[in-house]
Amino acid sequence: MTWRERKILFLLGAIQFTHILDFMIMMPLGSFLMPHFSISPGYFSVIVAAYPVTAFAAGLIAAFHVDRYDRKKVLMAAYGGFLMGTLCCGLAPNAAALMAARVATGLFGGLIGAQVLSIVADLFPYEKRGRAMGAVYMAFAVASIAGVPFSLYLARHFNWHAPFLFIGALGWLLMPLISTQMPSVDHHVTEESERPGIRETLGGIASNRSQVNALMLTGMLVFGHFLLIPFINPYMEFNKGFSKAQTPLIYMTGGVCSMLASWAVGRISDWYGKFRVFLVAVLFSLVPILLITDLPDWPLAAVLALFGFWFAASTSRLIPVQAMVSTVAGNAERGRFMSFQTSFQQLSAGLASLVSGVLVSKSPEGRILHYDRVGWLSAAVVACTILLGHRLARRQGLR
Repeated sequence: MTWRERKILFLLGAIQFTHILDFMIMMPLGSFLMPHFSISPGYFSVIVAAYPVTAFAAGLIAAFHVDRYDRKKVLMAAYGGFLMGTLCCGLAPNAAALMAARVATGLFGGLIGAQVLSIVADLFPYEKRGRAMGAVYMAFAVASIAGVPFSLYLARHFNWHAPFLFIGALGWLLMPLISTQMPSVDHHVTEESERPGIRETLGGIASNRSQVNALMLTGMLVFGHFLLIPFINPYMEFNKGFSKAQTPLIYMTGGVCSMLASWAVGRISDWYGKFRVFLVAVLFSLVPILLITDLPDWPLAAVLALFGFWFAASTSRLIPVQAMVSTVAGNAERGRFMSFQTSFQQLSAGLASLVSGVLVSKSPEGRILHYDRVGWLSAAVVACTILLGHRLARRQGLR
């Protein structure tokens, strides 16, 4: 790749890093926020869900309009609003204000992911797009390896406000670089008469069985995964006795294993078939789900190995699925479908947080109760994706 292409990927990856970290850090902060605000697990899950549910609505509405504008301008406007919301999270004086700030952050954050991926698809030819997508997706692993542990370190040594202020400050440092170093991306803009209307767009997706199947598949994968996420940190600390200094190691270990899986699974799925690799990854992820939510009294090293395996298996499910899903829409409609897919993934993550909050409760001593119920539901949902994946592979003629 050229220096210019690497520079663009660095900026897009940095945007994704701050965007993903803002969403990821809310969940492990539960062990700080619930005692600080004296709120229940159910109320905390609503605060967590406020961002993805709002992002779903914003992304869904924007899907019909964003193609009218330069993608760089849309990205900068969305990123600026997102950073303002993140700073408001860091300054929130109470739980209600934090909830409002999460809603505001979601309104803008819901536009970022689809714009980043669309810019990659627009600027990089097909023969380079795999490496480009891989570089951008690496932000997920970097957020787990470095972002979450460092943010928890800030929360532990200062207070829970510090991680949001750190993310907001880092993002504002990126804004001048985005403005000056990112090229305009406006060659997709067409005459208004050439664009399908809202009714035609929705009707086209609803009548396409492969696209509906793809939305259900990715939505259920995200739902099953995020059922567990909000209460991992509180469960490990309040139930299993791990300290605030130890729990960040879970995300660091998981991030390293996710990065290694990202590097290997894409190549393996190209050799042996996307659905086959997806099937194996789903089956391998079921037992860790049940162990994590009803954890034996294991030493820290065994717990880290368990979480590392689960993170790697979860990443190994997503990569071949994304490759399979990429076949359901042609070039002319891929941008709109990508926006819909991102929106439905956000909705699934939000609903998972709400359902998880309903299933668990907190004892007077602060312990998380009934987390095992979340594990059984997660395992059942993830197992059901095998059928959806098989249907999609059969319809698209994939293996």
